[in-house]
Amino acid sequence: MGMTHGDISRRGLLGGAVAVAAATATGIATPTAASARPRGEVPPLWREFVHTPFTHPQIPYVGRAGYRGGAARLPRRPVVADVTAYGAVADGTTDSAPAINRAIAAAGRAGGGTVLVPPGTFRIDGLIRIGYDDVVLRGAGSDRTTLYATKNLTELIGVYGSRYGGDKSAWSWAGGLIWLAPTARWDSLVAAVRARTWPFEGWTGNKRDEWETLTTVSPAEQGSWTVTVADARRLRAGQLVLLRLADDAGHTLLQHMAGGGPGPEAYSWDDKTKLTSYVPYEWPVRIARVAGRKVTFERPLPLDVRPEWDPRLTTHVRALTGAGVEGLTLQAIETPQSPHLLDKGYNGVVFQCAYDCWADDVVVRHVDNGFGLVAASSCTLRRTRVAGRGSHHPYFCREGSHDNLIEDFTIERRTVPAPANTQLHGINVEGLSSYNVWSRGEMRMGTFDSHRGLPFANVRTDITVENNGRHGGDASAGPLFGARFTHWNIRVTNGRAGLMKINGLAPRSATVGLNEVTEFDQIDVPDFTGDLHSRLELYRTTDVVRPRNLYEAQREL
Repeated sequence: MGMTHGDISRRGLLGGAVAVAAATATGIATPTAASARPRGEVPPLWREFVHTPFTHPQIPYVGRAGYRGGAARLPRRPVVADVTAYGAVADGTTDSAPAINRAIAAAGRAGGGTVLVPPGTFRIDGLIRIGYDDVVLRGAGSDRTTLYATKNLTELIGVYGSRYGGDKSAWSWAGGLIWLAPTARWDSLVAAVRARTWPFEGWTGNKRDEWETLTTVSPAEQGSWTVTVADARRLRAGQLVLLRLADDAGHTLLQHMAGGGPGPEAYSWDDKTKLTSYVPYEWPVRIARVAGRKVTFERPLPLDVRPEWDPRLTTHVRALTGAGVEGLTLQAIETPQSPHLLDKGYNGVVFQCAYDCWADDVVVRHVDNGFGLVAASSCTLRRTRVAGRGSHHPYFCREGSHDNLIEDFTIERRTVPAPANTQLHGINVEGLSSYNVWSRGEMRMGTFDSHRGLPFANVRTDITVENNGRHGGDASAGPLFGARFTHWNIRVTNGRAGLMKINGLAPRSATVGLNEVTEFDQIDVPDFTGDLHSRLELYRTTDVVRPRNLYEAQREL
């Protein structure tokens, strides 16, 4: 490219944005749009956004979400191991989990590469662990390679209780039968579960104390690409660091995440103990450039950096990077769905403490929980599908997961009726997770789930949804939404408004290009009093808004 992201020209940015908006509105061919696009309407919000893309008050900048800043192509690593050479047998009856894990370990020792799983059905009586950088587990295609899982995480690891008390099973929102996490982090998590000392699950260890300060950071504004640090001697280009922001006694950081103003100022934060346990806010980011005490990141700042929040760059537990899973189906043995929050752990694919990792062309079937992002950032889930008997969380995004991209995803209708006392959510986001994108989705059941915990600045765009799920979340987890949530071009097939039309719920947020919907079933009231300063545009339309896909249009910028 020949320049850093901090050198992006505003004139070039605006020129590209205007070209995209004009082309998609008129259908006239330009260098950035195909002539076959239908006519549509460009809302005022988009015209505003292109003038202030990194600091717009309602729409977040998510154009860098996903693997390597939203790379269009995922890497193709050379094949270094075939699981059949390590004893895996595609007969549907031989336990091939040990052989697959041996092949993955061999690829890790070799410094990375692809582990090939040929066509056929491979039974696995254990979970598959990908804990090495640059290792990819690749099948022959989700319609040709199947891993048939016979056991759940309770059987394989043990009972996993909630750190917040009660008799809930943490396998209802954690862990996968294909689990991508750095080896040391996975080992420490499993040891804590087996010792029944229920851990924190994020970037700074089981007790959130495995970090040290690299340097403090001077004040900066949300949307800035470059910050000034006190001491850059321990920083280098390409390094992954945490930006750490602690709250103050007046909870001004949480107020800032909620958009500020009278409503968040009047909100009762002190008794929201589950929410406050998520703070400090920890944002993993790779350094693009260091010049003296000036440090440029690969993404713009998600929030203001203020002295009262003790801003600093810190270390973290070792991350998993460059790893992926591709071209396979993970099918669990079909069992009835468990009662709500008592899942046994027939879970799909989970990324934990992972950065710049991915899944592509992966199907999970008959699972309790489908695809998970747990303290995972900058990951891409592409062409993924949740199918079978029905899931509690088809997709979950929690424990401070940021800048992830889930695109071309499908949640199929369940193949059997839901048992009594079970729950269906949908595409979940919670726990201060921010700047995540769900794009080009087909949800034949479920909803846009928030489990409270003040998620903010997330985008759902170009999605068709049969809105029949329900959200969850303890009262102690605080608000459903923070600021700058955007729902853009959403087609609700059953006309239910809940969690789709959010102008009355989410502060300083946007609902754009939504067909007419009405309130029924689960109905929520706003968490904050007064004017939410939220926007509603092109309501009662279907596929009229241009640009059609907010994430793709931001990528064009």
